Amino acid sequence: MTKFVALVLLSGAACVHVSAAVGQTELAEIEPATAAASASVNLTSLPAVPKGKSTILGGEIRSVDPVRDQLTLRVFGQRPVKVLFDERTQVYRDGKRISLLNLGPVGHASVQTVLDGTNVYALSIHMLSHLPEGEYQGHVLGFDSATRELTLSGTLSRQPFKVLVPVSTPVVRQGQEQFTAHQSGESDLVKGALLSVEFQSGKPGQGVASQIAVLATPGSAFIFTGTISTLDMHAGSFIMNDPKDDRDYQVFFDPSALPASTTLREGDQIRVIANFDSGRYVASSLTVR
Repeated sequence: MTKFVALVLLSGAACVHVSAAVGQTELAEIEPATAAASASVNLTSLPAVPKGKSTILGGEIRSVDPVRDQLTLRVFGQRPVKVLFDERTQVYRDGKRISLLNLGPVGHASVQTVLDGTNVYALSIHMLSHLPEGEYQGHVLGFDSATRELTLSGTLSRQPFKVLVPVSTPVVRQGQEQFTAHQSGESDLVKGALLSVEFQSGKPGQGVASQIAVLATPGSAFIFTGTISTLDMHAGSFIMNDPKDDRDYQVFFDPSALPASTTLREGDQIRVIANFDSGRYVASSLTVR
């Protein structure tokens, strides 16, 4: 499965990467969202775009409010999401750059977003003449084997994301060797499991899964090595980047159970054995290297 990782709130788990993305062919035709802005627009007085991992959301632009500089995006499987934009936002129609003034309601769009505080900000907006594909990452809230409906935790809204899972949809574990060595299948679609779901649009408001990657299941163990980028001793958690897959993980720890954690500092090189429990990674062993 092609990884197109997006931002997800792991309710205290590893940095989430939730997402709905356009198909590979469309991406190949679209200029990067970080390309230089048009010379006709003066961006020198504007702040830098928000930092952080971006998420690509596929859906329908219901309305555009040029006064408040926001649009309403109906994301597949969720309630409409308010997305902010400004002169830094790049707008495309079928891969061709157009003026921000031409932004308006459209049936099919892909919006590259990033969190700006508590707001969702559009780095780029790609209006499409045909239906986009998508990818979404989140935790399983439930799977009904009778209706074939899979429900995942909400990301940018409180509403859960629902997708149909045909019997033919492959369900495969992905990630570290000790995790992928175990057989996977629909039995992994249990409450709390972390999934990345590729889907295509079906009937209005309903996605149809074409492939499911199982990233973690309750009770599974993982080994992370890397550098602490953010440390919160009060919350008992840190964020580390593991160079093996170049991903950030948020790991929780109990200082009373792991004395070595009391001397942790940002920038420390560490090795952690963590169990995936209640939707988050919890350290069972920690070594400063």
